[in-house]
Amino acid sequence: MRFETSIHGGRFNNKRIEFKRCNPGFISTYWTMFTVFWIMAVASMLLWQCTIDDEFLFHRSVPFRPLPRTRPVAFNLTDFGGVGDGVTLNTVAFANAIYAISKWRARGGGQLNVPPGRWLTAPFNLTSHMTLFLDQDAVILGIQDEKYWPLMPPLPSYGYGREHAGPRYGSLIHGQNLIDVVITGNNGTINGQGQTWWKKFRQKLLNHTRGPLVQIMWSRDILISNITLRDSPFWTLHPYDCKNVTIQSVTILAPIHDAPNTDGIDPDSCEDMVIEDCYISVGDDGIAIKSGWDQYGIAYGQPSRNIRIRNIVVQSMVSAGISIGSEMSGGVSGITIENVVVWNSRRGVRIKTAPGRGGYVKDITYRNLTLEVVRVGIVVKTDYNEHPDEGYDPKAVPQLKDISFTSIHGQGVRVPVRMHGSEDIPVRNVTFRDMSVGITYKKKQIFQCAFVQGQVIGTIFPAPCVNLDRYDEHERLIKRSASQNATDIDYDF
Repeated sequence: MRFETSIHGGRFNNKRIEFKRCNPGFISTYWTMFTVFWIMAVASMLLWQCTIDDEFLFHRSVPFRPLPRTRPVAFNLTDFGGVGDGVTLNTVAFANAIYAISKWRARGGGQLNVPPGRWLTAPFNLTSHMTLFLDQDAVILGIQDEKYWPLMPPLPSYGYGREHAGPRYGSLIHGQNLIDVVITGNNGTINGQGQTWWKKFRQKLLNHTRGPLVQIMWSRDILISNITLRDSPFWTLHPYDCKNVTIQSVTILAPIHDAPNTDGIDPDSCEDMVIEDCYISVGDDGIAIKSGWDQYGIAYGQPSRNIRIRNIVVQSMVSAGISIGSEMSGGVSGITIENVVVWNSRRGVRIKTAPGRGGYVKDITYRNLTLEVVRVGIVVKTDYNEHPDEGYDPKAVPQLKDISFTSIHGQGVRVPVRMHGSEDIPVRNVTFRDMSVGITYKKKQIFQCAFVQGQVIGTIFPAPCVNLDRYDEHERLIKRSASQNATDIDYDF
């Protein structure tokens, strides 16, 4: 096909068209036609712009836009008398809406839409085959008066409340023995209003362990995505003894100081879990993998295993970006932590345990970690001596083995590695490969080890401790360590 043009006319498929002949009474020249086309184009653009503006203004005037439906039936909280003024208590509205959804369990469940507003509530329970959908600018507010928070039995793998003996406060949003639960939205917020709880905790005015913000127990097929969780009274998101859990695109916030024990995500005795694409900035561990506490966790015997954590940005000025333990008595294994940025934090990644814990931490992979302005990058601590009571067995020592660190980079790190094993709890088969961390203090020994056995493959910076065997990039042995039990731990900096 040929297409030619000239200032006198045009050619299309080799047929000459004289513009004069087309309409000699109206268009006399090519330039006149070009001008008309230009005017028409400008007019079309103006009309399109007006249409867009009208549509924009129209949408802004509509209070609630249609929400995606993920279930056969959807209800709005306002259908059950909910009032989003931040003052009216909506506990009954939530309870009645969830009861209505429970009637649809056999038919695929139902969705509860929480529209824009500030929805004050006491704790409430979810049901199976349910989607809780928080629209943009929807905020679920936890009531601050603890008398509205129910008391629950201690977790069986902990023996008693984490902070006080006896019952513990339940979570703001709670679920037990559930199947197929989704908490999602257009980045709506669940706000625990934890400030009152933190103050009373510091003043020792509470008689029971504080409750989490969201706690799902003995459940499976759980999805939590596209929401913001903030200011939890205690741990923020606590899946307990659950299977097949996905936590995706969640933002978790609490003050980085003076918000005690506000861990971000605490998988506890969970199996087959993914945590990905999250931003976490809290007053304790960003993520802490757990599996029970001392003799109670050993007796409960449910490990955390097959958990993948990836694409996370985390800040923790009090504890660590990502931790394993210290409550790990049921065992932790098969964990992959990759593509993680820890910034402006006290510690990067940490494994913490103690005599009396029992259990094991094994088959742990850290890959592609970035540490930006962190006091201590990689930590293993084996004397984290908090116990539920005097009934623990100090001879129940945990096993720490098969831990690898690959592609560890960063800058502004005071101590890149501090692996503090002990004679009773040595750290076995640790591997470092491709590590380069910029340091802030040029002391002689900033790669610290005690009772550590393992290997370094290739060249890493800073220089590793003498405890580790040295291999070249092709994994050929260069030098075998004769000092696995050497200790050069220095807590003074």
